Amino acid sequence: MEQRKIVIRPATKLDYPFILRVNEENVEVLSPMDEQKLEYFSGCAEMLYVALVDDVPAAFLIVLREGIDSYGSENYRWFSRNYERFLYIDRIVIDEPFRRMGLGKKLYDEVFAHAKKTDVGFVTAEIDTIPYNEVSLGFHRAMGFVEVGVQVIRGGTIKVSLQEAKVK
Repeated sequence: MEQRKIVIRPATKLDYPFILRVNEENVEVLSPMDEQKLEYFSGCAEMLYVALVDDVPAAFLIVLREGIDSYGSENYRWFSRNYERFLYIDRIVIDEPFRRMGLGKKLYDEVFAHAKKTDVGFVTAEIDTIPYNEVSLGFHRAMGFVEVGVQVIRGGTIKVSLQEAKVK
């Protein structure tokens, strides 16, 4: 099996078409995002990263810190009420042809390294349980996440498991 070159780096405006496309293709498990919202994230995200495989965009990640009062996500607000300092994984999307290559773990490893470097004790995320996202729940469990709360959002149509992982 050939070795593929994987690079993880901060996203640039040149990555926006890729980010918007894969977000839209996976919108059933994410919130919608247009260019204006992506610009918003670009201005406030702690990490807006892309993963490239052999120089081809393959995945992206958006991570926020505490203290962003302008962000209306019900899940982010829950963590804001319950944690003084945290990194919140708002979304991670791996383009279909690049799944099962370990990109999710590599991106999360970057998040944990950044948390350690910036002295943040918790990485947080939410995973859908209605509809049930077995793959994501298993991935987060393997990465050391545990459930710390449950929330029903979007008018009762979605139930999420609110999870944390302690930064070691």
